[in-house]
Amino acid sequence: MKASFWSGAILLVPALALLLHAADKSSVPGKPANPAAPVSEYVGSETCLTCHEAVYREQFERTPHFQTVKKGHGCESCHGPGSEHVAGGGDKSKIVSFAGLARAESSRRCLECHGDSKAQHFAGSSAHAGNQVGCVDCHSPHHAAEPEHLLVKKQPELCYSCHANERAEFARPYHHRVNEGLVECSDCHSAHGASSLRQVRETAGGDAACFRCHAEKQGPFVYEHVPVKTEGCSSCHTPHGSTNPRLLRLSEVNLTCLQCHSYPGLGPSGPAHNQSQKYQACTMCHAAIHGSNADTAFLK
Repeated sequence: MKASFWSGAILLVPALALLLHAADKSSVPGKPANPAAPVSEYVGSETCLTCHEAVYREQFERTPHFQTVKKGHGCESCHGPGSEHVAGGGDKSKIVSFAGLARAESSRRCLECHGDSKAQHFAGSSAHAGNQVGCVDCHSPHHAAEPEHLLVKKQPELCYSCHANERAEFARPYHHRVNEGLVECSDCHSAHGASSLRQVRETAGGDAACFRCHAEKQGPFVYEHVPVKTEGCSSCHTPHGSTNPRLLRLSEVNLTCLQCHSYPGLGPSGPAHNQSQKYQACTMCHAAIHGSNADTAFLK
């Protein structure tokens, strides 16, 4: 019995020695067991210039982003530290390439600098961000077609590339002069996000955007036309374009009025308001239809 015990112990000694020897090799003093991957460091835009001179001189140096050379890390402010990229002979996997980033990640990088400007609502309230549209879909730091805001296309063509229905609306006979270049989509809508419906600027109803041009319709008036205040301009008008004059939703003024002033219960009565004959538009007499300071019936 004793001989069997000692023979087993003797067999275990070499195995234990091998394990201890392996442990000693893996824990050499002053050397980590699993060396970490090398950390890339900033090399400066001058280093980028040696390989990317055309991009630097023609597409970076002439844009507002060139200010990052003075206040940040230049090219590396967006693309990350480049020492490993340089050491790898231009290995694209060692640098941040926006072409390979998800839209949310590329936009996050842009918002690191632009988060305190008009783009601050983009991630939280923009319908664009919610539909996987990122900053680089509309803006291009290197290949911008428009110097202002570095847009990839000029408005409204840039907006039309996604909003095909709105393109058709602006092609109608009566429309806001967007195609003519007198009005831009961004005059009424905030592309970077807003708390209002359809990202309309100023207020939830969007009427403040209309009043920027149509100030005479704003008031306040002594006698207010209730729908103007409660339902807004779009209750009677289509904002983009219409087949009817004055961008009206319906082809006749009387029909627009009768949506609320239904005869005879709530609306006009008497021989002067024989709607079956359609003698004339309501606004021939009720000219101050948006509000009046003189007459409760909005008469001339």
